[in-house]
Order: sequence, then structure tokens, then C-alpha cells
Amino acid sequence: MRLTLDGDWTATVTDEPLRSTPRFDFPGQCVRIAEYADVEGWQRFLGETFGSQEWLWDAPDELRFDRAGRELVGAGFRLPYECAAAEDSARVPVTPAIRPGGLRADEARDFRLDVATELCRATGDTELTCLRDVDVLDEPLEARIGIASDVALLVQHGTVVGWSLTDPVRYLTTGFAAPYPASPSPAVRSLFSECLDLVTQPAARRGAGPGPGRPGPPAGGRPDPARPARGPAPRRRPALAHRQPGGGLSESVTQEP
Repeated sequence: MRLTLDGDWTATVTDEPLRSTPRFDFPGQCVRIAEYADVEGWQRFLGETFGSQEWLWDAPDELRFDRAGRELVGAGFRLPYECAAAEDSARVPVTPAIRPGGLRADEARDFRLDVATELCRATGDTELTCLRDVDVLDEPLEARIGIASDVALLVQHGTVVGWSLTDPVRYLTTGFAAPYPASPSPAVRSLFSECLDLVTQPAARRGAGPGPGRPGPPAGGRPDPARPARGPAPRRRPALAHRQPGGGLSESVTQEP
């Protein structure tokens, strides 16, 4: 199976998923799957691989490939800050079954993987499904590619339209630390759901009118000249610096063309 990830950028599904244990850095709201265990290892990893990655002022999702064999060797996904409505979350399909597999880039060049915008929470937060948009739910999924333990890419019409994390509490951690190996207690699971309530915005609040801390538009509907309009983000930005996972800025890493 061939997947499209960024317009004309494609990869072929293989039979080898990533062996690394996912790390769900909940304070940073990011799921990472890679072998590095510190900042230095992370920087070496970026320099030795290609694909989609985070740059200063630009934070797409990450899929990193080995330069020699073009095989997937790492991934990073950011949790959306807005939850889909309960009725939309209930529409998330449970089929097709997850097929374990990796990816092989069809060509060795960088691309950009946009972050998901919709967070669908299963009952009890036993699974988090992150989608490009809720329109994905209008049609069935074509495939679920399990690129790592409990992490799957969601495919529709040959295009990656989201990802999912099953039993996210099992993988909670901070920074580069490995997840705690013991099974989470019911109390921890309940606390996780409460924290997720606090850090995500319900769909019902989207488009809400002016309220405390949310000033309304200027009279006449004209934009405030003191606050320039935000246009669409460019697809590529110059490599200025990297943000360390769970930390601040690091020196830039020069990529080979």
C-alpha cells in the first residue's frame, strides 16, 4: 500500500513497525516514538534522518526516515487542543483492524506533516483519535497502520488523515524518560481524564462570542490595525533553531540536502 502524506510526498507500507515504546509526554502533549534518550541523541537523530520535523515557529507532526534505507525510524505527534463534540467522537470507526507495519519513503526528501486539529476521546479515554478534521468521519477508513505499539496511522483514500493512541495512560511520561512499566491504577486513569478536561477546549466553545478575556472585534467588523491578520502558514520555513522536547531552544542542526 502506498500512502500520501504531503501533497505529492508518498511512502510505501512495509511489514516492520517501530520497536521503540511510545512516550506520551503529557505536559508537552506530544507522543514520541524513537530511540534517543537525551537532547544530544535527539540532535544527532535529526541530523542523520530526513522527513517532517519541528522548526522554530513551526511545529508539524514528525515522521523521520533513515537516509540509507529510507525506512521509518521515528515519529512524533502533537495532541490537538480542541476536543471534537461527543457525537463526533462516537462516530469514530472501530474498523478496519490495525495492521502492524512501517513505512519506506519513496524518495529521500523532506516534507511537512500537518498536525491534527480534532481530538476524539473514547469513553474513559481508553483511546485518543486525532483527525485532520471531522469530515474524515463522513466516510469509512481504508486502513489503520500500526507503526508502533498502540500507535496507528489512519488512512482514507490513500492519504494519512490522522492517528490514534490506544490506552494512552500506559505511556505517560515527561521529557525523555521511559514510561512507568506497571499498569496504571484506576485512580491514575481517572486523574488523567480530569487533566485532559483541563488542557483541551470543548468543541462547544469554538466560535464563542466575546467573554472574559476575549475582546470582541472592533466596531464595523474591521480588523484592529494593532493586531495584524494571520495568513496561512507557509509550507516551509528556514531552519533557524530547534525546540528541545519538553524544553527550550537549542542550536540549529544543519541538514544535508
